[in-house]
Amino acid sequence: MSYSGSGQDGGVWRSGGGVPPHAFDPWMQPELFRGVLTRRVFAFLIDLVVLSVPVILAVIFIFVFGLVTFFLGWWLFGLITPASIIWAVVYYGSSIGGPHSGTIGMRMMDLELRTWYGAPGYFVLGAAHAVLFWATISFLSPLVLLVGLFNGRRRLLHDMVLGTVVINSSVRTQVTPAARAY
Repeated sequence: MSYSGSGQDGGVWRSGGGVPPHAFDPWMQPELFRGVLTRRVFAFLIDLVVLSVPVILAVIFIFVFGLVTFFLGWWLFGLITPASIIWAVVYYGSSIGGPHSGTIGMRMMDLELRTWYGAPGYFVLGAAHAVLFWATISFLSPLVLLVGLFNGRRRLLHDMVLGTVVINSSVRTQVTPAARAY
């Protein structure tokens, strides 16, 4: 694979088929995908706890504030839903876009998110990953998890759409690190 930065093509990647190969092959590196789906479920549950603690604290604060202000502060309850959505998008975007390429739950379960060509995650990818996951889970319910059972990389529907792969970070030392994609 080579890069041509000048000439008539305007600087494009060249490989056998014109597309860079997948960085993670489930047949050559099966240890990267072993137990990923189970770990993802537990990572999701841990992330739900991490996401819900500040929201619960905000609800308690607004309730007490409403009592102190003779029920006027309870108008702030209308901000809980939009603030929760913003909090979740920022949490997923910043944690997947961070140096570990994974949320707190993913790190606890030794998982990390990578692009299909091996680069670590970035903020917009993390935010889009969360939004697309919640959208697919809303429409397809838990059936979205069945997609992961029928492919070698254990990718879910939103992973396929975004071009991401979740791998075991405990065996990542065997994988060559990719350049950061900004």
